[in-house]
Amino acid sequence: MAGTTHLRFERDIAELQRQIDGLRALADEKGIDVVREIEVLRSRLAAMTEETYRNLAPMERVQVARHPNRPYMLDYVERIFTDWIELHGDRSYRDDQAIVAGWACLDGQSLMVIGQQKGRAMKENLRRNFGMPHPEGYRKALRLMKMAEKFGRPVVTVIDTPGAYPGLGSEERGIGEAIARNLREMAALRVPTVSVVIGEGMSGGALGIGVTDRILMLEHAVYSVISPEGCAAILWRSRDHREKAAEALRLTSADLLRLGVADDIIGEPVGGAHSDWEAASRSVSVALRRQLAELTALDTDELLARRWRKYEAIGDWAGKAIEESGLTGPRLDAEGGRSMRAGG
Repeated sequence: MAGTTHLRFERDIAELQRQIDGLRALADEKGIDVVREIEVLRSRLAAMTEETYRNLAPMERVQVARHPNRPYMLDYVERIFTDWIELHGDRSYRDDQAIVAGWACLDGQSLMVIGQQKGRAMKENLRRNFGMPHPEGYRKALRLMKMAEKFGRPVVTVIDTPGAYPGLGSEERGIGEAIARNLREMAALRVPTVSVVIGEGMSGGALGIGVTDRILMLEHAVYSVISPEGCAAILWRSRDHREKAAEALRLTSADLLRLGVADDIIGEPVGGAHSDWEAASRSVSVALRRQLAELTALDTDELLARRWRKYEAIGDWAGKAIEESGLTGPRLDAEGGRSMRAGG
């Protein structure tokens, strides 16, 4: 796991953790018993962390979604799947390493896993283009989705991007066309498809691998047509209004569940996925198993019919789709994490 980084609203949490670490170090040095004192501080720390994360503002959730210690696509692949075999290239231009894809197994079932991958250090970030795919990344993704369809295997996509790369070369090679083609083709894939938004899912860059039968979101993930900073720059000519933009965009997982865009919220460990990669991975694994079991039980015609109904309903801005979706309240998932889910 990467080194510790604390966000502004986590400062009190970090200070209390430093007190605990300092007391533990003093106890080791002096050979004194401070178990009771540490337990009191740890109890305060747990309560403070839970209270802080329960009351996050939308822009603070964006910060959590972008947290540099948050697990990325390959971190989940390592912990959830077996027999991972990465595949490369769009067979036209090059291999875009901002999108990683390959065969994997989940409970012995072979499936195709495709996702956006960010880097942690500067060298890796440059190689991954900060998780912003070029058109060849989306063409690689589509090539492998079609391969999965050919062999009748489900497709799982992992969304975590600030958006598709908007540079000159990307535009010259047809980034808009590549994303649009993926939207069309994913809508018609004759195999079960599930997407998981693990961090930030921004604009068409996220949507290019996101037209799936089920859209799952981690509790502190965000999904939006534009970043809060971009929205603020357009509407108010200043990034200083990003908090107001984040509120207006309705980009949190709870917002998107209510709007009928997300189908399930995957509970995160207290303190966010970056605080416990293993627990976050277990929750994602449970959710994927449940969704894939439900989808693979459907015949192809029913699968496609439900997919079309889902995306037609998302456009019902008057609220009819939400009323008919049968949303339930908070529940516990199989690992004991908090989760909310749309019925049906």
